[in-house]
Amino acid sequence: MASIGAPTETFEASSSGVVGANDLMIVGPGVLGRIVAEKWREEHPECQIFGQTVTSDHHDELIEMGIKPSLKGTQVTHKFPYVIFCAPPYQTSDYAGDVREAASNWSGEGSFLFTSSSAPYDCNDNGSCDEDSPVVPIGRSPRTDVLLKAEKVVLEAGGCYKADRGAHVYWLSKGTSDIRPDHILNLIHHEDAASLSVVILKKKLRGRIFLGCDNHPLSRQEVMELVERSGKFSQKFQGFTGTSDPLGKKLNNSKTRAELGWEPKFPSFAQFLGVS
Repeated sequence: MASIGAPTETFEASSSGVVGANDLMIVGPGVLGRIVAEKWREEHPECQIFGQTVTSDHHDELIEMGIKPSLKGTQVTHKFPYVIFCAPPYQTSDYAGDVREAASNWSGEGSFLFTSSSAPYDCNDNGSCDEDSPVVPIGRSPRTDVLLKAEKVVLEAGGCYKADRGAHVYWLSKGTSDIRPDHILNLIHHEDAASLSVVILKKKLRGRIFLGCDNHPLSRQEVMELVERSGKFSQKFQGFTGTSDPLGKKLNNSKTRAELGWEPKFPSFAQFLGVS
């Protein structure tokens, strides 16, 4: 049975209680966080990597990966030079508070990075959007309020945040989906989201906003047409039936790429699928 809540034990950085210059704390070591851990260890083979979770369900898996797990709320005896917050907002009633707690465990030496979403950008007409686009005003949407308040905590702490969207195909198993086909999606492979995160962490920047995407936005319909053309899936998608839900936005992260010198391994969803 998983343990949930705030344990009373103390979480020490190592047997000697010493934090190394390149040690990394991952809050929410899920799919993205684990890939970040792999890439960070490639860069810093001698580092310690720690993972903070809400439950102990996956602690054995983390230990096998060389990540030292702890439960949320465990007292930390030392601050960490690098902290990345990857936990989703649906697991907590106080997301900004959780981000503030993570920031309190950062020593301020290396980097603190919060992985966010493109949802706060105030665009829902399939229009263009970049790092400097305006955000939704506080009070308009409970969902974006949660993210905006968390992002404010990050920037006040001197950290950076990265907004991105993952490439996920949820609709195959349903056959049809009651959402509109022309809604624009912004995609990025998990490996590319992780490599961008590592680049940002290494730069030791303060109070900055970056965008993670492949710069090839697609409509839902186009995504599913590429999935079908790839021949990689046995299921057949019948179509979208919605007409009234909101449109999306077309993200462009050319500014992020130019500043960081980063390019994705998978330049587009089509190339990832092997469809020309």
